[in-house]
Amino acid sequence: MSQALVIVAHGSHLNPDSSAPTFDHADTVRAAGIFDEVREAFWKEEPSFREVLRTVEAEEVFVVPLFVSEGYFTEEVIPRELRLEGWDVSRWDSDGTSASHASLRASDVDKTVHYCGPVGTHDAMSDVIVRRAQSVTGDPDVGPGFGLAVVGHGTERNENSAKAIHYHTERIREMDRFDEVAALFMDEEPEVDDVTDYFESDDVVVVPLFVADGFHTQEDIPEDMGITDDFREGYDVPAEVDGTRIWYAGAVGTEALMADVIVERARDAGADVGGSAERVRERAGDVAGD
Repeated sequence: MSQALVIVAHGSHLNPDSSAPTFDHADTVRAAGIFDEVREAFWKEEPSFREVLRTVEAEEVFVVPLFVSEGYFTEEVIPRELRLEGWDVSRWDSDGTSASHASLRASDVDKTVHYCGPVGTHDAMSDVIVRRAQSVTGDPDVGPGFGLAVVGHGTERNENSAKAIHYHTERIREMDRFDEVAALFMDEEPEVDDVTDYFESDDVVVVPLFVADGFHTQEDIPEDMGITDDFREGYDVPAEVDGTRIWYAGAVGTEALMADVIVERARDAGADVGGSAERVRERAGDVAGD
């Protein structure tokens, strides 16, 4: 049976860079030849969630949300727009970070759709965060002597957003790779504004758990941390703040290894990925020590 992958993301009418990671990761998976078809769909751009399944010929479709956390979009908007029959969030049987997949029918196209949990809560995202630290420092062995801050938006509207940040922070802490690992937020305590207050290390890598670079990652966080007074003037990497070297990595979702997480989500849902999954990881670059 032919199988297709559909990567669904938010997109933006205002930020042309918002959809770039989605297209980049889709190209990586497409080049590996795992799926008969690979499609992208967006809430704020074309092609839309509502139309994408009509562009797919395969009978079996794996839908992977390129979102950080379980919440309004993954639990309500996407299933509604895809017209997934019988969807209910209880099908995921999740505590906020453990969504796997649910197999349903799409009512108007007569296809089996395996609707996956978001990439941001998959265990493999911990590897991507570590890879982001490697990329920004240029050191495949980065860890000893370094602190690592995993940064989220933080909001009272979606408690699962913070859960995803804490989940990966704890997983990376258990790796015993970095001297210190902390979860920080833009809109709740502990705040990224005070990043140097939460670390004793002289060097701290800051990785925002965002899918794409945009207003928050390119403007708010750099200014809030004090690595620049005006984002339009840019910032140094590393930049010194209160005697601490801050290695600011930008959005984790732009890391090439994200393509591997997308494939792992589909594999967990039953996709026949064979040895092609390894080709995706090789193409994106392996996490040192894996």
